[in-house]
Amino acid sequence: MRVNVTVNGERRQADDVWEGESLLFMLRERLGLPGSKNACEQGECGSCTVYLDSVPVCACLVAAGQAQDREVRTVEGLADGDQLDPVQEAFVEAGAVQCGFCTPGLVVQAHDLLDRVPNPSDPEIREALAGNLCRCTGYEKILDAVRLAASRR
Repeated sequence: MRVNVTVNGERRQADDVWEGESLLFMLRERLGLPGSKNACEQGECGSCTVYLDSVPVCACLVAAGQAQDREVRTVEGLADGDQLDPVQEAFVEAGAVQCGFCTPGLVVQAHDLLDRVPNPSDPEIREALAGNLCRCTGYEKILDAVRLAASRR
């Protein structure tokens, strides 16, 4: 099947999409957007988090066909050209990036949190990021990054 979707503000088309294909597979393999990571394929780790019509979702749990005529925004779409989003910059500056596998999902989820709650408390940050797992950094530097991004927005 063919899926027509707006990704990061650009109308895109994916051909030969099979019925059981995930949005994550379509983004990475058919549309060449490798930012969202494929880790658990069960919606447990959050590494594949993207916006679907402005709502964060685990792209591994969304069928590609469900994105037909909808808007997807990936971690790549947060940047403005070569200018990183403040959340992306904060993750780099705070050292919240180690292996980088969880980073795209955490960045998208933190971005969503800061859009909804400009100055979140630590418990609010923890709750918002609870569905995102990191095995490298521990979480303190991730919390530092969200605090830093909040202070700059």
